[in-house]
Amino acid sequence: MSNILIIKHGSLGDISQASGAIQDICENYKNDQIYLLTTKPYLELFKKNPLIHEVILDKRLPRYNLIYLYLLMKELKKHKFLKVFDLQNSSRTSFYKSILYPKVSHEIWSSSQTTLPIDKNKEDFDKDSVLERFNHQLKTSGLNISNTMKPDFSWASSDISEIKNKYDLEKYILLFPFCSTHLSIKKWPYYNDLIKLISDRFVEKYKIVTAPGPMEINEAKNINALTLLDKGKSLNISQLTSIIKNSSFVVANDTGPAHIAAHVGAKGLTLFGKHTTAYKVSIERENFKAIQVSDLNNLSAQKVFERLVASIS
Repeated sequence: MSNILIIKHGSLGDISQASGAIQDICENYKNDQIYLLTTKPYLELFKKNPLIHEVILDKRLPRYNLIYLYLLMKELKKHKFLKVFDLQNSSRTSFYKSILYPKVSHEIWSSSQTTLPIDKNKEDFDKDSVLERFNHQLKTSGLNISNTMKPDFSWASSDISEIKNKYDLEKYILLFPFCSTHLSIKKWPYYNDLIKLISDRFVEKYKIVTAPGPMEINEAKNINALTLLDKGKSLNISQLTSIIKNSSFVVANDTGPAHIAAHVGAKGLTLFGKHTTAYKVSIERENFKAIQVSDLNNLSAQKVFERLVASIS
C-alpha cells in the first residue's frame, strides 16, 4: 500500500469543481492511502469525504517563514508519497514541488504545468475550462476518468432537519446576492426587484430566503428575504450545501454557493458580467444555467425572473 497526495487549498467554488477529479484519483488508487493537503476553512469539510484517509493542514504562512516551511515539508516528506496530484496549480504549489520533487515529471508530480500539452503554452492552456484542464491533467497522468467532467459535491451535505424545522422550509427559492468586497464587479444590484416579482407571481408558494456568509450577515438585512442562520451564525459549508441541494431554485452571483448549486444538481441561475465566462469556470450543468452580459447593471430583474419562471415550472 502506497500513499498518494492531493493538493487543493480552496476556494469554495474551486473545491466543488474539483470533487470529480478527487473522486477519480481516489478510484484509481483504491488500494492506497489518499491524503489531502488543504487550508483551515476546508479542513473539517474534507474530513467528511469518505474517500480521504487523512487531511493535512497547510496554514499557507509566508514563504519567508522558514520554520513553518521546514515543518510542513518535513510532514509531507515523512509520508513518502508515491504520487502527488496538484489540483491547486498555483505558484505556491509549484514552489512546494521545487522543494519536494525538483526534477520529477508528471509521473510523480501531476500538475497543469507538468502535463502541459506540447502544442500549448501555459497562458493558452489556462483559457480552457477548469474541468477540461483537470481532465487533461489526469488523463495525461495515466488515470481512467469518469467523474472529472461531472463533479458531484453531494458528499459535503449534512443533516439540516433542525434548520428546516426552525424556518419552516418546504419549498423555497434561495438567493445569493453577495460577493467579496474586492470583486464588486460580480454583484448584480436588482435582487430586491426580483424578490418583488417572485412574491407577486407565486404569492406564498415559495419562501424567499438567503444564507449569508460570516461577513455578509449585516448586508443580508438589506435584502427582503428570510435570512437563514444557525444560532445566530452563518451556516457551515455542509449545512449550506444541503440547503442549496434541497432548494426549489437558486439565483446567485458568480460565487462559491453558485458552484455548489451547479455540482449538487440544484436548479438555478448564476449571473455573469464581463469578469469571466460561464464556460471558463465550468459552471453550467443540466439544471444550472448562466446569464452572461457585458454589464450586470444592465441586466433587468424582469429578464432574470422570466428565466426563473421558465425553469422552475
